[in-house]
Amino acid sequence: MRTEANERGNFAGARVVSTLMTKPKHLLYGPAMRCALLSLLTFLFLLAGCDEGAPNARRQIREVHVPRVSAIIAEDFTRHRAGIMDAAHRVRRGFLVEDAETRERQMRVALRRIQDPSSPPAQRISTFISSPMSFLAAVDKEGVVIARDADPDHMKGMNFGEDFSIVREALTAGATGVGMAEFQALEEGSPNDFSTIFVAPARHQDEVVGAVVAGIPLWREAQRLSRQLRVELAPEIESGLIVWVYLYKGDRIFHHDTPPDLDEVVPDAAARAAGLAESPGGFTGQIQFYGNWYGYGVVPVPRLGEDVGMIIFRCDAPE
Repeated sequence: MRTEANERGNFAGARVVSTLMTKPKHLLYGPAMRCALLSLLTFLFLLAGCDEGAPNARRQIREVHVPRVSAIIAEDFTRHRAGIMDAAHRVRRGFLVEDAETRERQMRVALRRIQDPSSPPAQRISTFISSPMSFLAAVDKEGVVIARDADPDHMKGMNFGEDFSIVREALTAGATGVGMAEFQALEEGSPNDFSTIFVAPARHQDEVVGAVVAGIPLWREAQRLSRQLRVELAPEIESGLIVWVYLYKGDRIFHHDTPPDLDEVVPDAAARAAGLAESPGGFTGQIQFYGNWYGYGVVPVPRLGEDVGMIIFRCDAPE
């Protein structure tokens, strides 16, 4: 993605980057040509007196969308922490079953039941019914997965205690925790998955007898954020507004159901690193894509993990 001009914004000291793209391809001009083109475009802009770019989209991202997405993430954390503690309490007696096969079978049934909207209110956890999480698992005192909420169960026998420090802390110190976890891909050659995991110890008579773990993959969280934002902005979207949310970790981008063409112009790891080096709190930019001006914002989200953040795109409805 080639930078054509820079200007300062007020987004927590953010750097605002303007990028001109008529197709999802790089514009390969030399320095002299770029200067000439930029001078000409600036002259024509001043002559016409028009408002080029996406100033309103950038402003809405800074002032409205970033705070709202951050609030949704915080709400999800609060709800899932409470939910995982409730789940651990509800299934605590299941850890005491001596026969391994019976314990596994009963635990899987219990983990499914608390997510089933058809279960009686006393047996279900509302947070998990509308959650983007991909698994709910029970772990024994040694950190080994007894069962998860699916069959076939690819997690059975995995040692979460060895793999994830917050699971060890739940089992040894009785601490409830949240953290980022990397899971090996099931299919050979596929990239590993990253998930936010919520862990709570299960206690019986003040003794930790196991733990319950829930996981939300980053791609599902990105999908959840896009959907929630678009539901809240439904009237504007019906009038032509475009809004999408991506998440990143390191050089990876996570998303679902987003427009494939837009996926191709999401700021890459190098662009994000350069922007955040100048403005650690985040930066905004703009891009002309297929004739439409989009604003975008790149903002770290330390709550989700190290080198994790959000990228929000917005294209205003035509007037």
